[in-house]
Amino acid sequence: MKIAFLDTFSGISGDMTVGALLDLGLPLDAVRDAVASLKLQGLDLSAERTQRSGIAGTKFNVRVNGEHPDDPHARHHQAGHAHRPYRAIRDLLGASALAPAVRDRALAIFARLAEAEGRVHGVATEDVTFHEVGALDGIVDVVGAALGFTWLGADTIYHAPLPLGSGFVETAHGRLPVPGPAVSELVRGRRVRSGDGTAELVTPTGAAIVAALARTDDAPELRVDRVGYGAGDRILPDRPNLLRIVVGEPVAGAGRDEVVVLEATIDDLSPQLYEHVIERLLAAGARDAFLLPVVMKKSRPGTMLHVLAAPEDRDKLAAIVFAETSTIGLRYAPWSRLVLPREERRVETPWGAVRVKVATAPDGTKNVAPEYEDCKRVAAAHGVPLKTVMQTALAAALR
Repeated sequence: MKIAFLDTFSGISGDMTVGALLDLGLPLDAVRDAVASLKLQGLDLSAERTQRSGIAGTKFNVRVNGEHPDDPHARHHQAGHAHRPYRAIRDLLGASALAPAVRDRALAIFARLAEAEGRVHGVATEDVTFHEVGALDGIVDVVGAALGFTWLGADTIYHAPLPLGSGFVETAHGRLPVPGPAVSELVRGRRVRSGDGTAELVTPTGAAIVAALARTDDAPELRVDRVGYGAGDRILPDRPNLLRIVVGEPVAGAGRDEVVVLEATIDDLSPQLYEHVIERLLAAGARDAFLLPVVMKKSRPGTMLHVLAAPEDRDKLAAIVFAETSTIGLRYAPWSRLVLPREERRVETPWGAVRVKVATAPDGTKNVAPEYEDCKRVAAAHGVPLKTVMQTALAAALR
């Protein structure tokens, strides 16, 4: 399992992300080919080695009609091309010749941007029009980042706390506070450091890359393989303006995971409904959901509903509990878990392929569990005892 860790000590932007991926070995020609497949005109992509506070890194540059988009004159010159509807960008990427994995990641990044912009401006996601991030350089940065993480083969991406900076920034909507409203929306549910920095350190494009591709929990212990640095444009007074991407593999053993537990005790709901409640919660992304018998006040027998959720899913899952049960109150608290590294495999049985989950203990012992629903489906289709299918799948996984 390969992990990419975004060490965002100076924040993150689109060009810094692509620069760090180039520093890790992503071929610049591959980025040029991917962008060329979009048939956009007037683009020139380049990369150069540079230093920030004595640390060498790669600066990724995009020029539009020979001018750098961050130059005020260039922005004025290209003003007529800087506004692009989300629908147009989605159609552009959807119809492109990009590899499916690259296209899907790029679409996911722009979808998160559109959702955030829609909430900020009070419009439907479909009606969002991008300004700065919709300009040509923004599209290039998103496609380059999507390509780079796909090329890297990163199974999972994590990030350090994001320094949100301070001050103001000039945008197409006027002078806005840092972090910008879209960035504030995109970092919901994520670890941040408010007021850290004297400038805009997390751009909307950078925040969208994190929101679309990175997990919210802490990275496990890593055995580091490679490190790449992507340089930003500015020289910051208090830190090197670099994004560091660390690539490695998790150290065998239990990793740490943060969840929220939701809990309700119920004594007036028909037991027939609990199956539906559990199914809805799991389908909506709950990590786990289970029931416990309890004795409540006045010695009434009742049921305690437990739901384990990612922190960002708390409100969504709470809404399901309130809608589907009779409870009028819900407790919640953060929990820390130790989680074994795991993977999913497909094994062949005489009756077809089934999935198995393999977890690795700190001592290297493998814990293998055939996927129940797959085994049940195969058993029913071929008239074979379920336990026989499960035993056969287990034996195939342990070979």
